[in-house]
Amino acid sequence: MERENQLIIIRGGGDIATGTIHKLHRCGYPVLVLETGTPSAIRRQVALSEAVYDGISEVEGVECVRASGWQEAQSILKQGMVALLVDPECRILEEVKPWALVDAILAKKNLGTNRQMAPKTIALGPGFEAGKDVDLVIETNRGHNLGRIIGSGSAQPDTGIPGVIAGYGKERVIHSPAMGIFRARTQIGDRVEKDQPIGVVVTGQGEVEIPATLTGILRGLIRNGYPVTKGFKIADIDPRESEYENCFTISDKARCIAGSVLEALLYLEAKEEPL
Repeated sequence: MERENQLIIIRGGGDIATGTIHKLHRCGYPVLVLETGTPSAIRRQVALSEAVYDGISEVEGVECVRASGWQEAQSILKQGMVALLVDPECRILEEVKPWALVDAILAKKNLGTNRQMAPKTIALGPGFEAGKDVDLVIETNRGHNLGRIIGSGSAQPDTGIPGVIAGYGKERVIHSPAMGIFRARTQIGDRVEKDQPIGVVVTGQGEVEIPATLTGILRGLIRNGYPVTKGFKIADIDPRESEYENCFTISDKARCIAGSVLEALLYLEAKEEPL
């Protein structure tokens, strides 16, 4: 199968990136994920970036294994798994030329991705100009254009406003009240009451409690022991208490974006085909 030789590098392994990784892997592409040494995903149950900490992570039947280098990554890929390297600077490109590269960091800015990195380059969200920084950009803002493939121009600017669920938007997301070390008192999947402490931030002056902003299911929670700054995103609550399983499955948004990435790759491949 030709796809076995079409290595795709994905920058980022958070929950949105994981939707794309999952889909491309299931479609037969070998996928190599590049991450930082300290990923800060809060939807950790559906973020393959957790392999950075645990050595291996699994989301909906797809396993991702951390490798120490390209040789080990190749072995992981041959075993039918996703490989991950801690390589935020993309130094692996000095050793291997991928078939395609997808920037799925979702940093709202370009952290160094360019069209010279691979024959096909795609970026998710704002911070990139299609046709200049990368070949194609995928819209990540919820709404009518979510998942739209952009061939010229950029995605919509970051609104800073979370998607609305059951009438709640910004209230769903919890940010750190202080700088320090996060210590959890709850875990993903727990039902929490409004104002219930979900954890504390340990500072030089003591502990600062972090109250739940509303009643619901704790869908995302940053890793216990993670160093945070004031305002750092640390948790996500789903007010729909019936949606417990959503904590452990890829979201509709991630799946929509993943489908667009696959379409974009096939589109770019088709353009290469001689008439």
